[in-house]
Amino acid sequence: MIPVAKPALGEEEVKAVQRVLESGMLAQGEEVARFEGEFAAYVGTRHAVATSSGTSALHLALLACGVGRGDEVITTPFTFIATANAILYCGAKPVFADIDERTFNISPGEIERRITPRTKAVLVVHLYGQPCDMAEIMELCEEHGLMLIEDACQAHGAEYRGKKAGSFGDAACFSFYPTKNMTTGEGGMVTTSSDEVAERVRLLRAHGAVRRYEHVELGYNYRMTDIAAAIGRVQLRKLEQMNARRIENARRLSEWLEGLKDVSVPYVTEGVRHVFHQYTVRCRRRGRVIAELERSGIGYGIHYPKPVHRQELYARLGYSRACLPVAERASEEVLSLPVHPMLEQEEVERVAEAVRRADR
Repeated sequence: MIPVAKPALGEEEVKAVQRVLESGMLAQGEEVARFEGEFAAYVGTRHAVATSSGTSALHLALLACGVGRGDEVITTPFTFIATANAILYCGAKPVFADIDERTFNISPGEIERRITPRTKAVLVVHLYGQPCDMAEIMELCEEHGLMLIEDACQAHGAEYRGKKAGSFGDAACFSFYPTKNMTTGEGGMVTTSSDEVAERVRLLRAHGAVRRYEHVELGYNYRMTDIAAAIGRVQLRKLEQMNARRIENARRLSEWLEGLKDVSVPYVTEGVRHVFHQYTVRCRRRGRVIAELERSGIGYGIHYPKPVHRQELYARLGYSRACLPVAERASEEVLSLPVHPMLEQEEVERVAEAVRRADR
């Protein structure tokens, strides 16, 4: 069986965890601080603040940017549900803007159409590892006085015009879930060059405490452990190599799948570095391709089979009436194929051949 995702873990990660376990210092400590410094340097921001998950990073980033009850935050409906849920956690209202047909990322034109006097922020998602059109989105946010937050949970090491994803907005969020381009087992990170945003994220992630047993406001237990950080530091050192493998695997797949009648390979925008958290094709006959993959012992994923506004929770909140046709069509056609760095050349070829057989 070729899995659709597989973490690239080895002896270095084992030794890093063993070192922390033997130290007896397991909770947030020096290992987390070192990981934060190294990650900020990699992304190119003044600060990085480690959290317990990508979802908690999103929640804290929104709060630190001043999002609260009664505010509106424009975001994409074509994402993992945590993106929108984090807005609800703040008491704010998600406002969904449709996506670009080729990249599946939020459309800047659709963002502009949905700005109202209650709009506080724009939360973009660099979907599948490809950055959004940040120049146009940043211009929109500046023109309308909006906070800009990047959901870079799938975009570790991605670049837009030579600058790393996670360094454009007032804040950005990363996830280190096991299937991501790098992992800590579970964990997240907020990156920012704002001293004020970083200070507030640090305050809120640890019960609103300014020092031990002195709490100035309602906070959360969103801290990362030193065990997770130790894994993350090793993974960060490997990230460029792992991303290079993903990019090369994606190149091979696109080369072998180009020109099929029912399957379209991923579109890569000029001037970006797509790091292929997912290699997602578009299939007019998705069921036929899935059946062939299953017969061939090849894993796959559908990211995502239902846009957020069509989820039951959001339907109850009144979003089912939203008209977002591009996202809805995409949900019926997208299919993610294995692209992870643990794939062997022969396995990449097997994946491509199975898709080609289904297209005959």
